[in-house]
Formats: sequence, structure tokens, C-alpha cells
Amino acid sequence: MSGLSIQNISMRFDLPNGVSVQALQDVSIDLKQGELLSVLGPSGCGKTTLLNILAGFLAPTAGQVTLDGKAVRGPGPERGMVFQQGALFEWMNVRQNVDFGPRMKGMPRAERDRITDHLLETVGLHDFKEKAVYELSGGMQQRVALARCLANDPEVILMDEPLGALDALTREKMQGLVLKLWKETGKTVILITHSVEEALLLGERLVVMAPRPGRIFKEYRLPFAERGVGADLRVVKKSEGFADMREEILSMIWGMEEEIMGRTEAVS
Repeated sequence: MSGLSIQNISMRFDLPNGVSVQALQDVSIDLKQGELLSVLGPSGCGKTTLLNILAGFLAPTAGQVTLDGKAVRGPGPERGMVFQQGALFEWMNVRQNVDFGPRMKGMPRAERDRITDHLLETVGLHDFKEKAVYELSGGMQQRVALARCLANDPEVILMDEPLGALDALTREKMQGLVLKLWKETGKTVILITHSVEEALLLGERLVVMAPRPGRIFKEYRLPFAERGVGADLRVVKKSEGFADMREEILSMIWGMEEEIMGRTEAVS
């Protein structure tokens, strides 16, 4: 089967004091190649845990993840990860960071240079290729992180709050870049975010997760990601249905947050 299949994933953490925490319960999602999925939910609903299972950093206590019919049993180059902070190599310059994956694969220098130059041009950093990472702004560092991920040519790109630490203007520019790269590369993208607006803009599919144990509460299929490719995202936010959908999902998540707080107060 082509694509990414998440089959009845559950995750339980057993703590040293003997207490167990059920982080995920029977999560199932099937993604075709090239789909863009955004994942929302209240704090502690297991969004990042799910992404770490997809990346192969965690093994689920039940269920299975497969990519093109092959079971995911650990990290692999076919799945690339972009973190909230760029997680770049501070001792390398921009070019060396982007070049790292192909270099580790033993790719010839000329081919590596071609890939690196193309990606740096794509993310608008070609003139900064010799700069040290610490000389770049937060937004520029995230663009390097995206280019470094793409240099490995993964089939699936996993993004854990990659734009959360950016200012509003830089974040909007990066949202446009994510849509551009998604459309141009045909990669499958899974984006974790706490921003309802961002999830609406960047997800042609959007799932809302319920609080612990984390599970799929509701799924939407949306037109806004397609509308946003190459467009002014502020105009997309004003398009028909966007505001109503934002309010619906905000109310849903606020209700979950209030439920969580009610449980906490009852325990205390």
C-alpha cells in the first residue's frame, strides 16, 4: 500500500513510581503520498508523542505505522523531521548544514553542491550560504532547517511546531514557504501546531485530537491550503468559510481545555 498508514496506535508511559500514563489510544490515520495534514489539540493530548512515533524515536505500546507497506521500526531517511527550534549544527555554516545529509550518504561533491545550491535558492538563503548559523535570525534558521530536511529527499516531512517561536510577520512568510515547498516537492507533510489559524491555512486535512488519552476527535478536509499556494495568506483568511471554521474549532478546543482544568481542580 502506497502512503503512510497509522494503524490503531496506542502509547502508554510507565513511570518509576508505578503510575502509568496513557498518552495515545487507538489513533488511526491513512495519508496518501503528497497529502498535507495539520494536527491540533489541547496541551497534553499526545500530538508530539504521535509525531515521535512516526519519526521512529518512540515505539508504540500497541498498533503499527507503515510507510509504503513497510513497518516503521526506527528513524530512517525516508522520514525527515523539522523541530520547533532548528536543531542546527552551530559549528557549521549554512551550506554545511544543508549539505550534511547528502555528505553522510557519500554523495559526490558535484551532486551535493547542485542540491544544496538549489535548496538554498528555493528558501531564499543562497546569499547567506557561508554565514554561521548564529548570525541568522530565527526565521532564517528555520528555513535552513527546512532545506536540510529536504536535502535528504524524504518521502514524509514531520514538523513539530516549526513556526511557533517566530514573530507574526516572519511566521506568515514561513507559512507561505511551507505551502510552496509542499506543492513543488509533492512531499507528504504532517504539521503539529497549537495555532488554529495556522492549522486551517496549512492543512488540506486537519485532525483535532481529544485530551488524554489522545485520540482523533474530528477530522476536516479543507480548501485553504490549495488557495494559499502563491497567494496572499491574509486574503485567504478572509475567504468564505475560514472565520466560521476557526470559531468552530476554537470553541471545540476551549471546551476540551476547560474539561482538563475541571479534572485538575477535582483532583486537587
